Amino acid sequence: MSRGTLFDKVWERHQVAVLPGGQTQLFIGLHLIHEVTSPQAFAMLRERGLSVLFPERTVATVDHIVPTENQQRPFLDSLAEEMIQTLERNCKDFGIKLYNIGSGNQGIVHVIAPELGLTQPGMTIACGDSHTSTHGAFGAIAFGIGTSQVRDVLATQTLAISRLKVRKIQVDGDLAPGVYAKDVILHIIRSLGVQAGVGYAYEYTGSTIHGLNMEERMTVCNMSIEGGARCGYVNPDQVTYDYLRERPHAPQDWERAVSLWQGLASDPDATYDDTVTFNAAEIAPTVTWGITPGQGIGVDERVPHLTDLPPKERDLAAEAYQYMGVTPGEPIAGMPVEVCFIGSCTNGRITDLREAARVAQGRRVVPGVKAFVVPGSEAVKRQAEQEGLHEVFLAAGFEWRSPGCSMCLAMNPDKLQGRQVSASSSNRNFKGRQGSAAGRTLLMSPAMVAAAAVTGRVTDVRELL
Repeated sequence: MSRGTLFDKVWERHQVAVLPGGQTQLFIGLHLIHEVTSPQAFAMLRERGLSVLFPERTVATVDHIVPTENQQRPFLDSLAEEMIQTLERNCKDFGIKLYNIGSGNQGIVHVIAPELGLTQPGMTIACGDSHTSTHGAFGAIAFGIGTSQVRDVLATQTLAISRLKVRKIQVDGDLAPGVYAKDVILHIIRSLGVQAGVGYAYEYTGSTIHGLNMEERMTVCNMSIEGGARCGYVNPDQVTYDYLRERPHAPQDWERAVSLWQGLASDPDATYDDTVTFNAAEIAPTVTWGITPGQGIGVDERVPHLTDLPPKERDLAAEAYQYMGVTPGEPIAGMPVEVCFIGSCTNGRITDLREAARVAQGRRVVPGVKAFVVPGSEAVKRQAEQEGLHEVFLAAGFEWRSPGCSMCLAMNPDKLQGRQVSASSSNRNFKGRQGSAAGRTLLMSPAMVAAAAVTGRVTDVRELL
Protein backbone atom coordinates (compact mmCIF):
# COMPACT_ATOMS: atom_id res chain seq x y z
CA MET A 1 0.00 0.00 0.00
CA SER A 2 1.25 3.48 -0.88
CA ARG A 3 2.52 5.77 1.87
CA GLY A 4 3.57 9.41 1.92
CA THR A 5 2.09 10.30 -1.47
CA LEU A 6 -0.07 13.34 -2.10
CA PHE A 7 -2.97 10.95 -2.63
CA ASP A 8 -2.48 9.42 0.82
CA LYS A 9 -2.18 12.82 2.50
CA VAL A 10 -5.30 14.28 0.87
CA TRP A 11 -7.29 11.10 1.44
CA GLU A 12 -6.43 10.97 5.13
CA ARG A 13 -7.27 14.64 5.66
CA HIS A 14 -10.72 14.13 4.15
CA GLN A 15 -11.61 10.74 5.63
CA VAL A 16 -14.74 11.02 7.77
CA ALA A 17 -15.13 7.34 8.59
CA VAL A 18 -14.43 3.84 7.41
CA LEU A 19 -17.78 2.25 6.55
CA PRO A 20 -18.73 -1.30 7.58
CA GLY A 21 -18.20 -2.56 4.05
CA GLY A 22 -14.64 -1.23 4.00
CA GLN A 23 -15.26 1.89 1.91
CA THR A 24 -14.21 5.33 3.09
CA GLN A 25 -16.71 8.07 3.72
CA LEU A 26 -14.78 10.93 2.13
CA PHE A 27 -15.54 14.62 2.61
CA ILE A 28 -15.81 16.45 -0.73
CA GLY A 29 -14.44 19.96 -0.69
CA LEU A 30 -15.81 21.09 -4.05
CA HIS A 31 -18.78 19.68 -5.94
CA LEU A 32 -19.21 20.66 -9.60
CA ILE A 33 -22.53 20.08 -11.36
CA HIS A 34 -23.99 20.55 -14.82
CA GLU A 35 -27.29 20.04 -16.58
CA VAL A 36 -27.02 16.36 -17.52
CA THR A 37 -26.30 14.35 -14.36
CA SER A 38 -27.92 16.64 -11.78
CA PRO A 39 -31.69 16.71 -12.56
CA GLN A 40 -32.38 13.22 -11.18
CA ALA A 41 -30.17 13.90 -8.15
CA PHE A 42 -32.17 17.01 -7.25
CA ALA A 43 -35.42 15.11 -7.83
CA MET A 44 -34.27 12.49 -5.32
CA LEU A 45 -33.54 15.22 -2.78
CA ARG A 46 -37.05 16.61 -3.21
CA GLU A 47 -38.59 13.15 -2.86
CA ARG A 48 -36.84 12.73 0.49
CA GLY A 49 -37.39 16.29 1.67
CA LEU A 50 -33.66 16.91 1.84
CA SER A 51 -31.72 20.14 1.33
CA VAL A 52 -28.21 20.70 -0.04
CA LEU A 53 -25.98 20.54 3.04
CA PHE A 54 -23.31 23.02 1.94
CA PRO A 55 -24.60 24.89 -1.14
CA GLU A 56 -21.54 27.16 -1.05
CA ARG A 57 -19.39 24.11 -1.89
CA THR A 58 -21.36 23.35 -5.07
CA VAL A 59 -20.87 25.27 -8.33
CA ALA A 60 -22.89 24.80 -11.53
CA THR A 61 -22.52 25.56 -15.21
CA VAL A 62 -24.08 24.40 -18.50
CA ASP A 63 -21.95 22.70 -21.11
CA HIS A 64 -23.00 19.29 -22.45
CA ILE A 65 -26.25 20.15 -24.23
CA VAL A 66 -25.69 23.80 -25.10
CA PRO A 67 -25.49 24.58 -28.84
CA THR A 68 -22.28 26.25 -29.95
CA GLU A 69 -23.62 27.91 -33.09
CA ASN A 70 -26.86 29.55 -31.94
CA GLN A 71 -27.25 30.02 -28.18
CA GLN A 72 -30.38 32.16 -28.35
CA ARG A 73 -32.99 31.11 -25.80
CA PRO A 74 -35.17 29.15 -25.95
CA PHE A 75 -32.91 26.59 -27.60
CA LEU A 76 -34.18 25.05 -30.81
CA ASP A 77 -33.81 21.63 -29.15
CA SER A 78 -36.74 21.50 -26.69
CA LEU A 79 -35.09 18.81 -24.54
CA ALA A 80 -31.93 20.91 -24.21
CA GLU A 81 -34.05 23.90 -23.23
CA GLU A 82 -35.89 21.81 -20.64
CA MET A 83 -32.58 20.62 -19.16
CA ILE A 84 -31.12 24.10 -18.82
CA GLN A 85 -34.35 25.40 -17.30
CA THR A 86 -34.29 22.54 -14.81
CA LEU A 87 -30.75 23.39 -13.77
CA GLU A 88 -31.65 27.07 -13.44
CA ARG A 89 -34.61 26.20 -11.22
CA ASN A 90 -32.65 23.75 -9.08
CA CYS A 91 -29.80 26.19 -8.51
CA LYS A 92 -32.25 28.92 -7.54
CA ASP A 93 -34.24 26.67 -5.21
CA PHE A 94 -31.20 25.22 -3.45
CA GLY A 95 -29.02 28.36 -3.37
CA ILE A 96 -26.28 27.15 -5.72
CA LYS A 97 -24.07 29.46 -7.80
CA LEU A 98 -24.72 28.98 -11.53
CA TYR A 99 -22.39 30.25 -14.24
CA ASN A 100 -24.95 30.48 -17.01
CA ILE A 101 -24.62 31.50 -20.65
CA GLY A 102 -23.81 35.19 -20.82
CA SER A 103 -22.39 35.35 -17.29
CA GLY A 104 -18.89 35.78 -18.71
CA ASN A 105 -17.75 32.60 -16.97
CA GLN A 106 -19.89 29.87 -18.51
CA GLY A 107 -18.13 26.98 -20.18
CA ILE A 108 -17.12 23.38 -19.84
CA VAL A 109 -17.17 22.51 -16.15
CA HIS A 110 -13.55 21.29 -16.15
CA VAL A 111 -12.39 24.49 -17.82
CA ILE A 112 -14.19 27.10 -15.73
CA ALA A 113 -13.38 25.73 -12.26
CA PRO A 114 -9.59 25.99 -12.75
CA GLU A 115 -9.73 29.36 -14.48
CA LEU A 116 -11.85 30.78 -11.64
CA GLY A 117 -9.42 29.43 -9.06
CA LEU A 118 -12.06 27.14 -7.55
CA THR A 119 -9.78 24.14 -8.11
CA GLN A 120 -6.90 24.19 -5.64
CA PRO A 121 -4.22 21.82 -4.31
CA GLY A 122 -5.23 19.40 -1.57
CA MET A 123 -8.91 19.45 -2.43
CA THR A 124 -11.25 16.55 -2.92
CA ILE A 125 -13.44 17.31 -5.92
CA ALA A 126 -16.39 15.43 -7.37
CA CYS A 127 -18.55 15.94 -10.45
CA GLY A 128 -21.04 13.83 -12.37
CA ASP A 129 -18.65 13.61 -15.30
CA SER A 130 -15.88 11.09 -15.88
CA HIS A 131 -13.29 13.70 -16.85
CA THR A 132 -13.27 15.26 -13.38
CA SER A 133 -9.78 13.79 -13.17
CA THR A 134 -8.71 17.00 -14.99
CA HIS A 135 -8.55 18.86 -11.67
CA GLY A 136 -5.80 16.59 -10.42
CA ALA A 137 -3.39 18.79 -12.37
CA PHE A 138 -3.46 21.11 -9.34
CA GLY A 139 -2.65 18.43 -6.78
CA ALA A 140 -6.31 17.73 -6.06
CA ILE A 141 -7.94 14.31 -5.84
CA ALA A 142 -10.86 14.52 -8.24
CA PHE A 143 -13.45 11.87 -9.06
CA GLY A 144 -16.14 11.45 -11.67
CA ILE A 145 -19.31 10.14 -10.03
CA GLY A 146 -22.75 8.83 -11.00
CA THR A 147 -26.12 10.49 -10.48
CA SER A 148 -26.93 8.69 -7.21
CA GLN A 149 -23.53 9.82 -5.89
CA VAL A 150 -24.31 13.39 -7.02
CA ARG A 151 -27.37 13.10 -4.79
CA ASP A 152 -25.23 11.84 -1.89
CA VAL A 153 -22.72 14.68 -2.19
CA LEU A 154 -25.47 17.28 -2.43
CA ALA A 155 -27.16 15.90 0.68
CA THR A 156 -24.13 15.00 2.84
CA GLN A 157 -21.05 16.58 1.21
CA THR A 158 -19.48 13.11 1.42
CA LEU A 159 -18.88 10.21 -0.92
CA ALA A 160 -18.58 6.49 -0.19
CA ILE A 161 -15.56 5.26 -2.12
CA SER A 162 -12.92 2.54 -1.92
CA ARG A 163 -9.34 3.60 -1.34
CA LEU A 164 -7.14 3.38 -4.43
CA LYS A 165 -3.63 2.14 -5.03
CA VAL A 166 -1.16 4.69 -6.44
CA ARG A 167 0.92 4.22 -9.58
CA LYS A 168 3.76 6.64 -10.19
CA ILE A 169 4.12 7.51 -13.87
CA GLN A 170 7.42 9.29 -14.45
CA VAL A 171 8.16 11.00 -17.76
CA ASP A 172 11.59 12.57 -18.19
CA GLY A 173 13.28 14.56 -20.94
CA ASP A 174 12.34 17.28 -23.41
CA LEU A 175 9.42 16.95 -25.80
CA ALA A 176 10.37 17.52 -29.42
CA PRO A 177 8.76 20.43 -31.31
CA GLY A 178 5.29 19.42 -32.48
CA VAL A 179 4.83 16.99 -29.58
CA TYR A 180 2.32 18.10 -26.96
CA ALA A 181 0.73 17.03 -23.69
CA LYS A 182 -2.00 15.24 -25.66
CA ASP A 183 0.68 13.08 -27.27
CA VAL A 184 2.16 12.33 -23.85
CA ILE A 185 -1.08 10.97 -22.43
CA LEU A 186 -2.01 9.09 -25.62
CA HIS A 187 1.45 7.51 -25.54
CA ILE A 188 1.01 6.50 -21.89
CA ILE A 189 -2.41 4.97 -22.53
CA ARG A 190 -1.15 3.22 -25.66
CA SER A 191 1.73 1.74 -23.67
CA LEU A 192 -0.12 0.71 -20.50
CA GLY A 193 -3.56 -0.03 -21.92
CA VAL A 194 -7.06 1.19 -21.18
CA GLN A 195 -7.57 -1.18 -18.22
CA ALA A 196 -4.18 -0.83 -16.53
CA GLY A 197 -5.36 1.93 -14.21
CA VAL A 198 -8.37 0.13 -12.75
CA GLY A 199 -8.19 0.51 -8.97
CA TYR A 200 -5.41 3.11 -9.21
CA ALA A 201 -4.74 6.79 -8.86
CA TYR A 202 -2.04 7.94 -11.28
CA GLU A 203 0.65 10.31 -10.03
CA TYR A 204 2.32 12.01 -13.00
CA THR A 205 5.83 13.22 -12.32
CA GLY A 206 9.27 13.66 -13.87
CA SER A 207 10.99 16.54 -15.63
CA THR A 208 8.65 16.38 -18.62
CA ILE A 209 5.50 16.65 -16.53
CA HIS A 210 6.83 19.44 -14.34
CA GLY A 211 7.99 21.27 -17.44
CA LEU A 212 4.39 21.49 -18.66
CA ASN A 213 2.23 24.53 -18.03
CA MET A 214 -1.00 24.09 -16.05
CA GLU A 215 -3.21 23.73 -19.11
CA GLU A 216 -0.97 20.98 -20.44
CA ARG A 217 -1.04 19.21 -17.08
CA MET A 218 -4.83 19.37 -17.19
CA THR A 219 -4.77 17.62 -20.57
CA VAL A 220 -2.68 14.79 -19.13
CA CYS A 221 -4.82 14.37 -16.00
CA ASN A 222 -8.04 14.72 -18.00
CA MET A 223 -7.44 11.45 -19.86
CA SER A 224 -6.39 9.41 -16.81
CA ILE A 225 -9.86 7.91 -16.94
CA GLU A 226 -9.16 6.67 -20.49
CA GLY A 227 -6.30 4.64 -19.01
CA GLY A 228 -8.67 3.05 -16.50
CA ALA A 229 -7.52 5.13 -13.51
CA ARG A 230 -10.10 6.66 -11.17
CA CYS A 231 -8.08 9.86 -10.91
CA GLY A 232 -4.72 11.35 -11.87
CA TYR A 233 -2.72 14.15 -10.33
CA VAL A 234 0.48 16.20 -10.43
CA ASN A 235 2.20 17.41 -7.27
CA PRO A 236 1.75 21.19 -6.91
CA ASP A 237 4.79 23.38 -7.55
CA GLN A 238 5.62 26.97 -8.44
CA VAL A 239 3.88 26.61 -11.80
CA THR A 240 0.69 25.72 -9.93
CA TYR A 241 0.98 28.63 -7.52
CA ASP A 242 1.71 31.15 -10.29
CA TYR A 243 -1.37 30.02 -12.19
CA LEU A 244 -3.66 30.35 -9.17
CA ARG A 245 -2.33 33.52 -7.59
CA GLU A 246 -4.55 36.11 -9.32
CA ARG A 247 -7.62 33.93 -9.84
CA PRO A 248 -10.98 35.23 -8.48
CA HIS A 249 -11.25 32.48 -5.85
CA ALA A 250 -7.57 32.34 -4.88
CA PRO A 251 -7.06 32.17 -1.10
CA GLN A 252 -6.93 35.53 0.67
CA ASP A 253 -4.10 34.43 2.95
CA TRP A 254 -1.85 33.51 0.06
CA GLU A 255 1.37 32.74 1.88
CA ARG A 256 -0.35 30.45 4.36
CA ALA A 257 -2.11 28.62 1.53
CA VAL A 258 1.11 28.04 -0.39
CA SER A 259 2.82 26.78 2.74
CA LEU A 260 0.03 24.25 3.26
CA TRP A 261 0.09 23.20 -0.40
CA GLN A 262 3.83 22.63 -0.33
CA GLY A 263 3.41 20.16 2.51
CA LEU A 264 0.99 18.07 0.46
CA ALA A 265 3.45 17.04 -2.23
CA SER A 266 4.55 13.42 -2.19
CA ASP A 267 7.49 12.83 0.13
CA PRO A 268 10.88 12.07 -1.46
CA ASP A 269 10.75 8.63 0.15
CA ALA A 270 7.08 7.99 -0.60
CA THR A 271 6.08 4.39 -1.30
CA TYR A 272 4.07 3.55 -4.43
CA ASP A 273 2.17 0.44 -5.41
CA ASP A 274 3.73 0.57 -8.86
CA THR A 275 6.13 2.75 -10.87
CA VAL A 276 6.39 3.15 -14.64
CA THR A 277 8.89 5.34 -16.53
CA PHE A 278 8.83 6.92 -19.98
CA ASN A 279 11.38 8.80 -22.08
CA ALA A 280 9.94 11.97 -23.64
CA ALA A 281 12.31 11.63 -26.61
CA GLU A 282 10.44 8.50 -27.66
CA ILE A 283 7.08 10.27 -27.88
CA ALA A 284 5.90 11.36 -31.34
CA PRO A 285 2.73 13.15 -32.44
CA THR A 286 0.19 10.43 -31.70
CA VAL A 287 -3.05 9.49 -33.46
CA THR A 288 -5.63 6.87 -32.59
CA TRP A 289 -6.49 4.43 -35.38
CA GLY A 290 -9.11 2.34 -33.57
CA ILE A 291 -12.09 2.51 -31.24
CA THR A 292 -10.39 3.02 -27.87
CA PRO A 293 -7.91 5.69 -26.78
CA GLY A 294 -5.37 2.90 -26.29
CA GLN A 295 -5.37 2.07 -29.99
CA GLY A 296 -2.93 4.81 -30.91
CA ILE A 297 0.32 5.06 -32.86
CA GLY A 298 2.87 7.69 -33.76
CA VAL A 299 1.88 9.63 -36.86
CA ASP A 300 4.91 8.15 -38.62
CA GLU A 301 3.87 4.56 -37.79
CA ARG A 302 1.60 2.04 -39.48
CA VAL A 303 -1.62 0.46 -38.25
CA PRO A 304 -0.47 -2.64 -36.34
CA HIS A 305 -1.05 -6.19 -37.54
CA LEU A 306 -2.81 -8.57 -35.17
CA THR A 307 0.46 -10.41 -34.69
CA ASP A 308 2.04 -7.16 -33.43
CA LEU A 309 -0.46 -7.04 -30.56
CA PRO A 310 -0.82 -9.03 -27.34
CA PRO A 311 -3.34 -11.90 -27.77
CA LYS A 312 -5.83 -10.28 -25.38
CA GLU A 313 -6.04 -7.17 -27.62
CA ARG A 314 -6.55 -8.93 -30.95
CA ASP A 315 -10.33 -9.38 -30.93
CA LEU A 316 -10.88 -5.68 -30.25
CA ALA A 317 -8.31 -4.76 -32.89
CA ALA A 318 -10.10 -6.91 -35.49
CA GLU A 319 -13.34 -5.14 -34.59
CA ALA A 320 -11.59 -1.77 -34.92
CA TYR A 321 -10.18 -2.62 -38.38
CA GLN A 322 -13.69 -3.31 -39.65
CA TYR A 323 -15.38 -0.35 -37.99
CA MET A 324 -12.72 2.20 -38.87
CA GLY A 325 -12.09 0.88 -42.37
CA VAL A 326 -8.33 0.71 -41.82
CA THR A 327 -5.97 -1.97 -43.11
CA PRO A 328 -3.24 -3.46 -40.95
CA GLY A 329 0.16 -2.31 -42.13
CA GLU A 330 -1.06 0.90 -43.77
CA PRO A 331 0.35 4.24 -42.59
CA ILE A 332 -1.96 6.39 -40.49
CA ALA A 333 -0.52 9.51 -42.14
CA GLY A 334 -2.51 10.31 -45.25
CA MET A 335 -5.85 8.96 -43.99
CA PRO A 336 -8.50 11.38 -45.31
CA VAL A 337 -10.60 13.37 -42.83
CA GLU A 338 -13.91 15.17 -43.33
CA VAL A 339 -14.54 16.94 -40.01
CA CYS A 340 -11.94 18.67 -37.82
CA PHE A 341 -12.93 19.57 -34.26
CA ILE A 342 -10.80 21.67 -31.89
CA GLY A 343 -12.23 21.95 -28.38
CA SER A 344 -13.44 19.87 -25.38
CA CYS A 345 -12.40 19.70 -21.72
CA THR A 346 -9.22 18.02 -22.91
CA ASN A 347 -8.03 20.63 -25.39
CA GLY A 348 -10.26 23.71 -25.47
CA ARG A 349 -8.06 26.11 -23.50
CA ILE A 350 -6.22 29.20 -24.67
CA THR A 351 -2.82 27.52 -25.12
CA ASP A 352 -4.49 24.81 -27.21
CA LEU A 353 -6.04 27.43 -29.47
CA ARG A 354 -2.75 29.30 -29.81
CA GLU A 355 -0.96 26.18 -31.05
CA ALA A 356 -3.73 25.34 -33.49
CA ALA A 357 -3.77 28.92 -34.78
CA ARG A 358 -0.01 28.74 -35.31
CA VAL A 359 -0.59 25.88 -37.73
CA ALA A 360 -3.62 27.50 -39.40
CA GLN A 361 -1.91 30.87 -39.92
CA GLY A 362 -1.59 31.65 -43.63
CA ARG A 363 -3.19 28.36 -44.70
CA ARG A 364 -6.69 27.32 -45.80
CA VAL A 365 -9.00 24.51 -44.80
CA VAL A 366 -9.24 22.05 -47.69
CA PRO A 367 -12.53 22.27 -49.66
CA GLY A 368 -14.97 19.64 -48.48
CA VAL A 369 -13.59 19.58 -44.93
CA LYS A 370 -15.72 21.03 -42.12
CA ALA A 371 -13.44 22.55 -39.47
CA PHE A 372 -14.53 24.36 -36.35
CA VAL A 373 -13.09 25.69 -33.12
CA VAL A 374 -15.05 25.66 -29.85
CA PRO A 375 -13.44 27.58 -26.97
CA GLY A 376 -13.74 25.82 -23.62
CA SER A 377 -15.32 28.80 -21.86
CA GLU A 378 -16.55 32.33 -22.34
CA ALA A 379 -13.29 33.51 -20.76
CA VAL A 380 -11.22 31.49 -23.23
CA LYS A 381 -13.26 32.85 -26.13
CA ARG A 382 -12.83 36.40 -24.86
CA GLN A 383 -9.08 36.03 -24.50
CA ALA A 384 -8.70 34.35 -27.89
CA GLU A 385 -10.57 37.21 -29.53
CA GLN A 386 -8.44 39.78 -27.73
CA GLU A 387 -5.38 38.02 -29.17
CA GLY A 388 -6.91 37.87 -32.65
CA LEU A 389 -6.87 34.07 -32.79
CA HIS A 390 -10.44 33.96 -34.07
CA GLU A 391 -9.39 36.08 -37.05
CA VAL A 392 -6.65 33.58 -37.87
CA PHE A 393 -9.13 30.71 -37.75
CA LEU A 394 -11.81 32.52 -39.74
CA ALA A 395 -9.31 33.58 -42.41
CA ALA A 396 -8.22 29.95 -42.71
CA GLY A 397 -11.81 28.76 -43.18
CA PHE A 398 -12.56 27.42 -39.70
CA GLU A 399 -15.88 28.14 -38.01
CA TRP A 400 -15.56 30.08 -34.72
CA ARG A 401 -18.12 28.91 -32.18
CA SER A 402 -19.38 29.65 -28.65
CA PRO A 403 -18.37 27.57 -25.61
CA GLY A 404 -19.69 24.08 -24.92
CA CYS A 405 -18.79 20.41 -24.98
CA SER A 406 -19.74 20.34 -28.66
CA MET A 407 -18.74 17.30 -30.72
CA CYS A 408 -16.80 15.63 -27.92
CA LEU A 409 -19.95 13.70 -27.03
CA ALA A 410 -22.58 15.12 -29.42
CA MET A 411 -25.36 15.72 -26.86
CA ASN A 412 -25.98 18.88 -28.86
CA PRO A 413 -26.31 19.78 -32.57
CA ASP A 414 -22.59 19.18 -33.30
CA LYS A 415 -22.55 15.62 -34.66
CA LEU A 416 -20.87 13.50 -37.29
CA GLN A 417 -22.99 12.31 -40.18
CA GLY A 418 -22.88 8.76 -41.52
CA ARG A 419 -19.36 7.37 -41.95
CA GLN A 420 -17.57 10.70 -41.66
CA VAL A 421 -14.03 10.65 -40.29
CA SER A 422 -13.27 13.20 -37.60
CA ALA A 423 -9.88 14.54 -36.56
CA SER A 424 -10.69 15.45 -32.97
CA SER A 425 -8.87 17.05 -30.05
CA SER A 426 -11.33 15.43 -27.62
CA ASN A 427 -10.83 12.40 -25.40
CA ARG A 428 -12.85 9.43 -26.66
CA ASN A 429 -13.04 7.61 -29.97
CA PHE A 430 -15.67 5.04 -29.01
CA LYS A 431 -18.18 3.86 -31.60
CA GLY A 432 -20.89 6.50 -31.97
CA ARG A 433 -19.20 8.88 -29.53
CA GLN A 434 -19.43 11.89 -31.85
CA GLY A 435 -23.07 11.54 -32.79
CA SER A 436 -23.23 9.02 -35.62
CA ALA A 437 -23.46 5.28 -35.02
CA ALA A 438 -21.06 4.82 -37.94
CA GLY A 439 -18.90 7.93 -37.45
CA ARG A 440 -15.16 7.47 -37.02
CA THR A 441 -12.96 9.47 -34.66
CA LEU A 442 -9.19 9.97 -34.73
CA LEU A 443 -7.89 11.53 -31.50
CA MET A 444 -4.90 13.89 -31.74
CA SER A 445 -3.57 17.20 -30.44
CA PRO A 446 -5.19 20.51 -31.48
CA ALA A 447 -2.16 21.34 -33.63
CA MET A 448 -2.51 17.99 -35.38
CA VAL A 449 -6.23 18.67 -35.95
CA ALA A 450 -5.34 22.00 -37.54
CA ALA A 451 -2.77 20.25 -39.73
CA ALA A 452 -5.41 17.73 -40.82
CA ALA A 453 -7.85 20.54 -41.63
CA VAL A 454 -5.48 22.38 -43.95
CA THR A 455 -4.29 19.22 -45.72
CA GLY A 456 -7.47 17.13 -45.71
CA ARG A 457 -5.71 14.13 -44.20
CA VAL A 458 -3.81 12.97 -41.17
CA THR A 459 -0.56 14.94 -41.37
CA ASP A 460 2.54 15.10 -39.23
CA VAL A 461 2.29 18.59 -37.77
CA ARG A 462 6.09 18.76 -37.62
CA GLU A 463 6.08 19.16 -41.40
CA LEU A 464 4.06 22.39 -41.06
CA LEU A 465 5.78 24.01 -38.10
